[in-house]
Amino acid sequence: MIAQIDRVAFNLLGIPIYWYALIIVSGIIIAMWLSSREAVRVGLKSEDITDFMLWGLPLSIIGARLYYILFDLPQYIADPIQIFNIRSGGLAIYGGLIAGAITLYFFTKYHFISMWTFLDIAAPSVLLAQAIGRWGNFMNHEAYGPVTTRIFLENLHIPRFIIDNMYIEGFYRQPTFLYESVWSLIGFILLLFLRNKKHLLKKGEVLLVYVMWYSFGRFFIEGLRTDSLYFLGVIRISQLLSAFLFVGTIILFIWRRKKGNLPDYDRTFGKNQMII
Repeated sequence: MIAQIDRVAFNLLGIPIYWYALIIVSGIIIAMWLSSREAVRVGLKSEDITDFMLWGLPLSIIGARLYYILFDLPQYIADPIQIFNIRSGGLAIYGGLIAGAITLYFFTKYHFISMWTFLDIAAPSVLLAQAIGRWGNFMNHEAYGPVTTRIFLENLHIPRFIIDNMYIEGFYRQPTFLYESVWSLIGFILLLFLRNKKHLLKKGEVLLVYVMWYSFGRFFIEGLRTDSLYFLGVIRISQLLSAFLFVGTIILFIWRRKKGNLPDYDRTFGKNQMII
């Protein structure tokens, strides 16, 4: 018997509370906690993280939603009220990251904080939050791949409850949500390892490694998904953006290294430092 997970976690005063929302919020809380601890280690205040999130979180959610709507516009023109229905999904990670980066630029300028330092602090935590957040897609039975067989899924040696819930619309599907979650979790561990190696990474390079790692994996995983957003109906937007980010970040990494005079990421940075 196939055991399907209910998208609704519980009802509160008659209002359904979805697993998707609970998981996304949990990822954000964990990311804030980890980032706050690292902020103190590099000479900032934990309140700097909280203050940014007061602006960055709602604007990132808006950005993630607008990005999703923009590339699936006909559906929302036909039923505009669905624009506000985010309980069932419809948030694009890249849209949230873009909106968050723009917000962070102005925040760090106003508070005289190095944007590179702030991004180095946040990058591993954001990647962990992404790994957690993909399980919200699992609960919603979305972000899945092409049709496959149960035998294929069993050969992946994944838990049975995942296999059972990959039976969607009459077929077993590849768990692309899981591929990305695992890829992000490995990246989180890698970033922590690299960040703690003295004199290995320069200021800003924790972020750059994050972008290279995530965009590389997302490019291939996106190619398997059946719910991609498309540009002109033929190009997967997330694949195009992933390729651009991966190549662009490598170029930026090499350019900054050749430029030289970059301080190490050695947990000694603080406020009022020159932004490089």
